[in-house]
Amino acid sequence: MTEMVYCYDGSFDGFLCCIFESYARHEVLTAINSDEDSEPTLYPTRQVVTDRDHARRVYRKIRQLSPAAADLVRRGFLTCMPEMELQLYRLVAKLLREGPGFLRNLSDETLYPVLKAVRFLGAEAEKLRGFVRFSDFNGVLGSEIEPKNRILPVLRGHFCSRYQNEKFFIYDRTHREALFYADGKAVILPLEHFQMAPPDETEAAYRQLWKRFYDTIAIRERENPRCRMTHMPKRYWNTMTEFQGPEHFTPQGSPADGPAPSFPAGKSAPGRPSGPLPSAPGSSP
Repeated sequence: MTEMVYCYDGSFDGFLCCIFESYARHEVLTAINSDEDSEPTLYPTRQVVTDRDHARRVYRKIRQLSPAAADLVRRGFLTCMPEMELQLYRLVAKLLREGPGFLRNLSDETLYPVLKAVRFLGAEAEKLRGFVRFSDFNGVLGSEIEPKNRILPVLRGHFCSRYQNEKFFIYDRTHREALFYADGKAVILPLEHFQMAPPDETEAAYRQLWKRFYDTIAIRERENPRCRMTHMPKRYWNTMTEFQGPEHFTPQGSPADGPAPSFPAGKSAPGRPSGPLPSAPGSSP
């Protein structure tokens, strides 16, 4: 069998097409790179075109063998695991070769890295459900996050259910994409350049109230920085209101100074997509 490096468009369907092509062409993959992360290599390279029918065939086969493995692959695709695509490819290859029996062995060398990454994804999502801080921009709620994983598809259901009567957006600085929600519809779109608008007087006042509340409930005599960073890791502080500098609380303009952000058409939320093969980053595991 020929050893190859595959390049694809970065979507979940595109990744499944890489698996399809490797079996159809009898090629062993040494690396799978998205177009934006492509690197020079000494191995021959093949550009894989995304074919939704091929992707459906692969995903349907994985689900037939193990629904748990299918969910693991979908969630694993959202993680920041090193060599993520290759690790998932090896997992699927072993599932097709040996069947689902090895999934019961949590220390299996193929399963463990994926399982560990998916657990980290879940833990990060749980933290961000409490750490996201929204600001009001003329009736539209907006926030920014800096996650390690592509967390927006996981957070979508939670925030769309919680704020189902609101309009809001959450911008992921790390992966340059944003979740938009309005009128019962949600969509995740790439957003290369984004700058949060400054607060008006009303929003600045709310930020000051939150900061005052945070400072008031603190018990200085029992201050324990190490314990705080255990429950509220420092890497989340950059986007949390209570840790910002004075400029974050300074009003600049009023609500009448500009129109509210508009929202693109999206799919219904917070329900799961109707098709069996959602494409990341717009998919929700």
